[in-house]
Amino acid sequence: SYAVHGTFPAYQELENMTLTAGRFIDLNDLDNSEKTMVIGNRVKLDLFKEEDPIGKIVQVAGVNFKVVGVFTDPGGERDETRAVVPITTAQKAFGGANNIERLYLTLKPEDNFDAAVAASGQFSTELENFLKSRHTVAPDDNSAIRINNYLENAKRFFTLMDMIRLFFWGVGICTIIAGVVGVSNIMLIIVKERTREIGIRKALGAQPLSIIGMILHESIFVTAIAGFLGLIFSLALLEFIGPAIETQYIYNPTVNFTVAINTVIILVLAGALAGFFPAWRAARIKPITALRDE
Repeated sequence: SYAVHGTFPAYQELENMTLTAGRFIDLNDLDNSEKTMVIGNRVKLDLFKEEDPIGKIVQVAGVNFKVVGVFTDPGGERDETRAVVPITTAQKAFGGANNIERLYLTLKPEDNFDAAVAASGQFSTELENFLKSRHTVAPDDNSAIRINNYLENAKRFFTLMDMIRLFFWGVGICTIIAGVVGVSNIMLIIVKERTREIGIRKALGAQPLSIIGMILHESIFVTAIAGFLGLIFSLALLEFIGPAIETQYIYNPTVNFTVAINTVIILVLAGALAGFFPAWRAARIKPITALRDE
């Protein structure tokens, strides 16, 4: 299903719509109540496929509208399932009389996000008080006039996402610690099983540092391979389910490149940490003792 909005030309700027074909509704459309329509890219693909929709007719509730433009929206396909018509036309065609359902307002850009949130909050309060006094609404009546501040909603969402991100970092660190313990135990078992081999190497002149390096290389290799496989699996899974979890605030979810690089570095350090104690223990094995090992 698609949503049809009756609105003004400034709606394009407020919603960050980018025209890919044709034009947006203009003042002439408003003044003359023209039956013009600008459709989202998703609407265009569903109704017209690869055909040029400009000049074509779309019928809404028995009223024919001529398509004059196509837009894309950074909010994704959900926001591209909309169609826009002049507010004056919508009021006449759909029985809206002279009523306006909602107003969209935007403020001047601020220096940073927090300053913008503070300014929008102050403006929202002043606007609400003004509208209540103008329309004889009690100051404590929150149902008659409702102001939805998108910046405050976005800040709450970003705070929630930061908490979720922190939680997952904690889970990841705990998982790495558990992995370090597991790999360390495995390497201890491997060192025990290769005691005779290590003894022979030392008897042939291998230095303790070379023994430590050998064990550390194996430990880092094991953790790095496991980590890379996990990273590849995560990327593939996100590519598969990403489109299904897109919302107004979650658009085109991807793995941050910096996070991926940091993860690789942490995996290498974790591998080195996991192999350090087994490597140190292997370096202390005396050749004569190792050669007697059965």
